[in-house]
Amino acid sequence: MSADTTERRFTPGVSGALPDGQAEIDIRGVSKRFTARGRETLALTEIDLGIRKQEFLTLLGQSGCGKTTLLRILAGLTQPTTGEVTIAGRRLWRGDHRDDDALRKMGLVFQDANLFPWYSVEDNIGLPLQLRKVDKRERLRRAHELSELVGLQGFEKALPRELSGGMRQRVAIARALSYRPEILLMDEPFGALDAMTRDKMNMELQRIAQTTGATVVFVTHSIAEAVFLADRVVLLSARPGRIRSVTEVDAAHPRSLEFTAESGFQDKVLELRRQLTEDEERLSRQGAISE
Repeated sequence: MSADTTERRFTPGVSGALPDGQAEIDIRGVSKRFTARGRETLALTEIDLGIRKQEFLTLLGQSGCGKTTLLRILAGLTQPTTGEVTIAGRRLWRGDHRDDDALRKMGLVFQDANLFPWYSVEDNIGLPLQLRKVDKRERLRRAHELSELVGLQGFEKALPRELSGGMRQRVAIARALSYRPEILLMDEPFGALDAMTRDKMNMELQRIAQTTGATVVFVTHSIAEAVFLADRVVLLSARPGRIRSVTEVDAAHPRSLEFTAESGFQDKVLELRRQLTEDEERLSRQGAISE
């Protein structure tokens, strides 16, 4: 079976759009095709999604479903093939050109902290400000302020090799917050951490999001992490990425780990796992038919 036939037979995606005026980030009709070695791959198709100001939204799905591609489109690192992204009413792309003013609202955190090994904690945090030609005194003041916010006070002079994995991710989060972004885009930032450290970082991230008032878009493979953190969980289907479902998580922040024992939390995790299992079975059937 050809890829085009498979795409036509799959159920169209769900719309995650919001009513006009409610979205800080508005994604309309976004698709992305990649071409490599003469072969086209449709990574995302017809994504409609609105994200409210100060919302914590998680993107969930299998490997290869387009979560990171969508995040990179929001970050202005990848241009969509079709569709439009607006940030606070400003179009992110105009033809082949990005709107740098829209991008200034964003901070990025990836799975790898990507710290400069020869820079101290305070210098790594202050690097974006250095690139913006902020004077050294203000950079240090902001770095110490953020070190306290993310729980690194006393480690400002330490080098990355002297820190644990969780501490390095705290530095990466502080660096992303250094220029006070209104939107924080996070691509599996805790994926490489052990379970206990990951739980602790999820607790800290809630606190940081509340303190800063940032809108957060968070990519994860973990169903439990997605539900624990989110106001809404957006599940992407695989091959190509469409919005499979949008799940509201109606519980106040910050949430304690006891929230994971509540029936409402467990019901949402089980339902999302069921949907992911359905997608896996569909892909298996398609693979058997195409062989």
